[in-house]
Amino acid sequence: MGGANVVNVTDQDFDAVVLKSNKLVLVDFWATWCGPCMALGPTLEGLADANAGKVLVAKLNVDSSRQVAGTYRITSIPTVLFFKEGRLVDSLVGARPKAQYQAIVDKNL
Repeated sequence: MGGANVVNVTDQDFDAVVLKSNKLVLVDFWATWCGPCMALGPTLEGLADANAGKVLVAKLNVDSSRQVAGTYRITSIPTVLFFKEGRLVDSLVGARPKAQYQAIVDKNL
């Protein structure tokens, strides 16, 4: 995992890390058995590094943190939800090119 701009979150610390953050937070809902999820990881890490100080990528394993995944009705992975000031502002389902994630980041910074 890439640096200080990428963190793992769980049901227990989701609110504190994601909803109380002063940065734009991209929450990557993933699982170890999901090939597209694993392929997306480096893309999101690169995005976090390219937007260091402004963006946090939080990775949430849907197998071990089912409560948050259920709250946000995650039915397909990978899904990336974008949170700003504690509010859900956008989402992308499926592995997408980096430019699509960056466009949403740019819109919300």
